[in-house]
Amino acid sequence: MTFELSDRVQTVPPSGIRRFFEIAEERDDVISLGVGEPDFATPWAARDAAIASLEQGKTSYTANRGKRELREAIADYVADRFDLGYDPGEEIIVTAGASEAVDLAFRAFVDPGDTVAIAQPAYISYEPGVIFAGGDVLPVPTTEEDEFRLTAKALEAAGAADADVLVLCYPNNPTGAIMPAEDLEPVAAFAREHDLTVLSDEIYAELTYDGEHTSIATLPGMRERTIVFNGFSKAHAMTGLRLGYALGPADAIGAMNKIHQYTMLSAPTTAQHAALEALDSCEDDVREMIAQYDRRRQFVLSRFREIGMDVFEAKGAFYCFPEVPDGFTAEEFAEEVLREQGVAVVPGDVFGEGGAGHLRISYATGLEDLRRALNRIEAFVEEHA
Repeated sequence: MTFELSDRVQTVPPSGIRRFFEIAEERDDVISLGVGEPDFATPWAARDAAIASLEQGKTSYTANRGKRELREAIADYVADRFDLGYDPGEEIIVTAGASEAVDLAFRAFVDPGDTVAIAQPAYISYEPGVIFAGGDVLPVPTTEEDEFRLTAKALEAAGAADADVLVLCYPNNPTGAIMPAEDLEPVAAFAREHDLTVLSDEIYAELTYDGEHTSIATLPGMRERTIVFNGFSKAHAMTGLRLGYALGPADAIGAMNKIHQYTMLSAPTTAQHAALEALDSCEDDVREMIAQYDRRRQFVLSRFREIGMDVFEAKGAFYCFPEVPDGFTAEEFAEEVLREQGVAVVPGDVFGEGGAGHLRISYATGLEDLRRALNRIEAFVEEHA
């Protein structure tokens, strides 16, 4: 029997990132700068809480929206850190990673034929998520000239005035760009003027190295039209525990919860116990991880400049976005440096318009591996100069 695949599934290509990892997995001498995953273990207190919950037999489903005390802790956390006020009863949902929250939002707010504007370069899962929901993707390229920040001018030029939904991610994956309040304000005005629903992925909010993170939902007239995504994978080093959350108006979160009830039912219970402890007692661990990321960021940026590769001044997340030298496309550079030097990086093209000619470099790995990898990249560039 041959299965007849849906048009939507056939439309979406395999992950451009995964292809490079598969090549890298064939060798045992590869240093990977491609994975967007912390190299730190989940803080001990959170792990102990997870273990204790298992030992106590706390392995049943929780409420669909997540444990009430966890939602209350999330509400306190986002109010304290980001000036976001949400009712834990009706305006917060805990999900199996922030990725599930994003998918729920696409399915809850995108009808077939709706247009979803995506600020690019962008996390690779947004466009497939829109397609799976039946929507049409409208790329909104950002440029290094604008520090990869989304602008009202770029939105206008791309035709986003006619879109239904706007997706943005700051601090940004893959560029490391941030959006201060003064840069978000014109985007918020554009969304209000054209009645756009805004999906704001803020999973890297804690990893802001220049100033404080501002959520677009805190700007005038934006709370009622914005869904904010966040989670525990990045700042709390809990990727494998798969726990995220979404914040938004009660009716919007209720719609997302309706889908969540039928697909996931509830987020992993053990992970919820870990997250509750992480918010309660792991702030010092988070601060130390962020400090180490910042040291790595400064090292990586300085080394690329020494190598002679132009690199954008990343100020958030744990990525930098250097330009490839003349004579290479990003994909050619990534393939050749992997084959010749055993360093895995990701070509910027896979992140959409605006990514061409760049590489995504993750510095969520140890400083010694970063040194070795950048020495290898330097040798590669010198050989091909």
